[in-house]
Amino acid sequence: MTMDVNAGTVKVPGATLRYEVRGSGPVLLLIPGGAGDAGLFEGMADLLAAAGHTVVSYDQRGLSRSPLDGPAGDQRVAEWATDALAVLDDTAPGEEAYVFGSSSGAIVALALLAAHPDRVRRVVAHEPPLVELLADPAPYRSHFAEVRELHRTQGLGPAMARFAETPDGRKPDGQRQSGELPAAIRPMASRMAANMPVFLEHVLCPFSSSAPDLDSLRAAAGKLVLGIGRESGAHEALVGPARRIAELTGAATVEFPGGHVGCVEHPEEFAGQLVDALTAGRLTARRP
Repeated sequence: MTMDVNAGTVKVPGATLRYEVRGSGPVLLLIPGGAGDAGLFEGMADLLAAAGHTVVSYDQRGLSRSPLDGPAGDQRVAEWATDALAVLDDTAPGEEAYVFGSSSGAIVALALLAAHPDRVRRVVAHEPPLVELLADPAPYRSHFAEVRELHRTQGLGPAMARFAETPDGRKPDGQRQSGELPAAIRPMASRMAANMPVFLEHVLCPFSSSAPDLDSLRAAAGKLVLGIGRESGAHEALVGPARRIAELTGAATVEFPGGHVGCVEHPEEFAGQLVDALTAGRLTARRP
């Protein structure tokens, strides 16, 4: 079943955000991560709408079809969380919304919940790469800084090759090989390629090194679920922060199919698990 998609824009300080809306029912805001945009959720958005949600997805500021008013600089988590709230205000004014965030989008979702718990029914934050929460963040901090420097000095190819490795130079098991983009997101590929320099230069380091408001998240723990990919066990920078936030706040953890981009790799199974995680009663904290 293909849903009608209505596109709109909302002006925020320093940018204009483009969003897409499909379906009806309680609002579910999807926040993409990395160099992705609203197209990241193309494979499961109709499924979520068919499950009874008004599904809202959008392009983050400075990426794809959400242009900045001026030159890009290092981006701030708090500003992106305010952007997410602006999208909600424009599409569901005054309503509580369900929220799903992936990767750096999960960092934004956590900040939105911490700052505006009254606007959120439940947040599922899937693998937020908040490396400062790890027992030893230094290797990951240095790794991401190295990736940014490689992009500055040698270009996108060497930077992405290093980004795909662990800090000690290994390629994690189960990593998707280049050229294997699922059909649902292939139309987004050229936009992702154009976004990648912005992500590597202005998002990767400031977002991964940011500190979540743990006190506020602890107070809202009943509305928070940390998502962990079934195939992400070797990626400590992704699964470690999710588990640590759960430990520190008492929030629940839920296992999702696939790895870091499970929503792209397994959209039907992922969508079903997401609906369950969003609509379940008070979840009991547990570790996958």
